[in-house]
Amino acid sequence: MNIITVDNPVMEMPINVAAKSTRIQSIDLLRGIVMIIMALDHVRDYFHADAFIYDPTDLSHTTVAIFLTRWITHYCAPVFVFLAGISAYLYREKRGRNALAFFLLTRGLWLVLAELFIVTLEWTFNPTYPFFNLQVIWATGISMIFLAGLLYLNKWIVLVIGILLVAGHNLLDNVHVPGHGIGAFIWSLLHEQGSYNFGNHTFSVRYPLLPWIGIMISGYSIGRLYNSSYDAKRRQRILRWIGVVCILLLIILRTCTRYGDAVNWSLEKNGLFTILSFLNLTKYPPSLLYILMTLGPALVFLSFSEKPLNAINSKLAVFGRVPMFYYLAHIFLIHSLAIIAVVLSGHHWSDMILSTRVNRSPKLKGYGFSLTTVYIVWIVLIVLLYPLCKWFDNYKRSNQSTKWWLHYL
Repeated sequence: MNIITVDNPVMEMPINVAAKSTRIQSIDLLRGIVMIIMALDHVRDYFHADAFIYDPTDLSHTTVAIFLTRWITHYCAPVFVFLAGISAYLYREKRGRNALAFFLLTRGLWLVLAELFIVTLEWTFNPTYPFFNLQVIWATGISMIFLAGLLYLNKWIVLVIGILLVAGHNLLDNVHVPGHGIGAFIWSLLHEQGSYNFGNHTFSVRYPLLPWIGIMISGYSIGRLYNSSYDAKRRQRILRWIGVVCILLLIILRTCTRYGDAVNWSLEKNGLFTILSFLNLTKYPPSLLYILMTLGPALVFLSFSEKPLNAINSKLAVFGRVPMFYYLAHIFLIHSLAIIAVVLSGHHWSDMILSTRVNRSPKLKGYGFSLTTVYIVWIVLIVLLYPLCKWFDNYKRSNQSTKWWLHYL
């Protein structure tokens, strides 16, 4: 029996779906690639000197290399959440709607708790939890909970809801709740990033929910193309055309209208920087154009990559098969290496025990390295992670049927 395997860093569900053709490994491969790229951004946060001075997409300060180092990582979070939606549909194919609803609910609750108490501790190494950064894990968990409630609706209604959230949430860009009270906080959770203090704890909302829920729902709807009875060639054509349409729609909307992103592009000091301005789209929350820019090429990639893996791709896919393990391991390793780096650069190790985001910590003034060093640390990190992920991949495959908790790690 051939296998379709689709896992996600926050959606590792036991899926073995009989397929008419060869194993579809394109999803593992795509996820593995974007996870490796994701680590580059997190290494940059903890090691790059300029990350402590200015935003890498600020065209008044950045360089082309720094901008592109940040820009390429934009593909990671939307792909993660989108593939989680595909995974959800395939779980339903195997186990049924009720089983999927239960799994989404329990998995979503687990992810929210993991973001708050495990991922937060890895980011800060501070057991007093002064700072909670609500990012992709929490947003995916809440999105799963919402998707669990939508499973009982007609499939076309679900698809329309997903499209409306993705395409329409920018209509809310000019809606603001003033102040820092509970009303502003709730609105921030839905659509506007912000930072809020409650007692001795700060909550930074980086991933407002509405567009991320829409991305997951869209992935769930696309998941029907991976039905075991669906013709592979037809799936590839549809994925390719949807991807191309997304890219063309991005170009048209970005060029001709003011809808789809809160910040317009502008003519810059030269043609290259003008292109960077065109690509400089809003991530917090992800604008319609940001979603088109990231998911369009991802869909095209999926359409062309349904083929046997070669030696290199097989190694990349390993990361994609153990995504949650990789996610937790890579943050811990990055922060641990940063403690060594901060001591070597003349600071005290405790300066890396954080009470805010690393690049906003006043104790780290003057710390940081060149972009070249960032890339060297990134490569070392991936080399260290590969045998760990390979081991866990083998362990999970051997024990998944007997150890239920592996589906949650």
